[in-house]
Amino acid sequence: MSLEYEDCIKRGKIKPFSRGKTLAPKEIEAAFSDLERARKTYRDKDYKWATIQIYYSMFHGARALLYIKNLREHSHFCLISAIKTLYVDTRQLPIRLLEGVQEAKNLREDADYYNRWSKEGCNRLLKLAEDFLNQAASIIKALL
Repeated sequence: MSLEYEDCIKRGKIKPFSRGKTLAPKEIEAAFSDLERARKTYRDKDYKWATIQIYYSMFHGARALLYIKNLREHSHFCLISAIKTLYVDTRQLPIRLLEGVQEAKNLREDADYYNRWSKEGCNRLLKLAEDFLNQAASIIKALL
């Protein structure tokens, strides 16, 4: 277990969540729905908003991966740390997909807080998000 993940647990940023496993399917469904809306927004050439939507689709996909383990996050940083410990370190999820979530988080912050975004970055995130959500859905299905 990584020190970051342990610290997140100690600080109460990752907590047990007894209803998690029952909510995981709805959470991954919401993630796919958010991704579809992001695709429409991308087609409408609103790359800033699409970038934000893509991150939140990935966020909900990652949250579903925590829910299936009856855990809940109270920090975006700790969510990423938990996914690394629970899924990447155990070789259930490739590191490139977790790096994609981190990149999406960074690009979302750039778009949201600094009004910086690009069509290319948004397009790259669309592909990463689809891969991430498909992998997350497979993991969740196997654990149900």
